[in-house]
Amino acid sequence: MSNFYTVLSLFSRTQLLIGKDSLIRLQDLKIVIFGIGGVGGWTAEALIRSGVKNLTLVDPDNVCQSNINRQLVATQKTIGRPKVDVMKERLLDINPEAEIVALNQKYSKETATDFDLNEYDYVVDAIDSVDDKVLLILNATQSSAQFVSSMGAARKMDPLKVSVAEFWKVKGCPLAATLRRKIKKGGIFPQKKFKCVYSEELLENKDVLESEERVNGSMIHITGVFGLILASLIIQ
Repeated sequence: MSNFYTVLSLFSRTQLLIGKDSLIRLQDLKIVIFGIGGVGGWTAEALIRSGVKNLTLVDPDNVCQSNINRQLVATQKTIGRPKVDVMKERLLDINPEAEIVALNQKYSKETATDFDLNEYDYVVDAIDSVDDKVLLILNATQSSAQFVSSMGAARKMDPLKVSVAEFWKVKGCPLAATLRRKIKKGGIFPQKKFKCVYSEELLENKDVLESEERVNGSMIHITGVFGLILASLIIQ
C-alpha cells in the first residue's frame, strides 16, 4: 500500500487531470524503449514523470560531447558513461519507487533473441540504425505489445511541423521512405499498423564538420518534441 500512496502523492497533478484509475493503469504498464538519445531520453523522462513505473532502457552508446546540445543524459559530468546508466539514475531520482532496467546493448539481429517483446505492453523505437530499426519494426509488430516509432528528427527546425501518422502514411520523411523500401525488398511486412512521429520539414545543413561529414544537424526543441509526442501516444 505504501508504494500506491507514494505514487499518488508524487503525481497528484496528473491524477487531477486523468483520474486515479488511469494513473494506476499507467503505473502498471510495462514499457521498453530502444534508444536513449535525443528522442528516447525525453520519452523515458515523460513516462516516468507521468506515473509509469516499469521501464526498460536499451542503448549501446556512451555519452559524448556532441550529445550535449540535445540529449537529456548528456552533461559535462556524464561524458563517457553509458547512456542507460545515467538515465536510470535520473529516473530513480524522480521516482525512487520506479523499477528501471538498464541494458547497455544494441538491438540487432545478433541480440534480438535476448528480448521477449511479448513481455511488454508498449515497445518504443527511438533507434537510428536503419537495419536495426527494420528488424525492431518487424519483431515488435509480431508481438502482443503496442508499438510506436520515431522517424528522422534531424535537419528540422519547426516543432509545429511535427506530426503523427501510421507508418505507411508518413510523408516527406527520407528515413520512413528508406525503411519502407527495405521492408518491401525483404518481402516481410509489419504484422499490424503502428503510429510514427515524423516531420515533413527537411532543411539543408549550413555547415560541414571535418570530423563528422555525414552527420546531420539536430536540435533539442525538435528531438525533445519527438520524444514527448511518443510518450503522449502511450499516455493518451
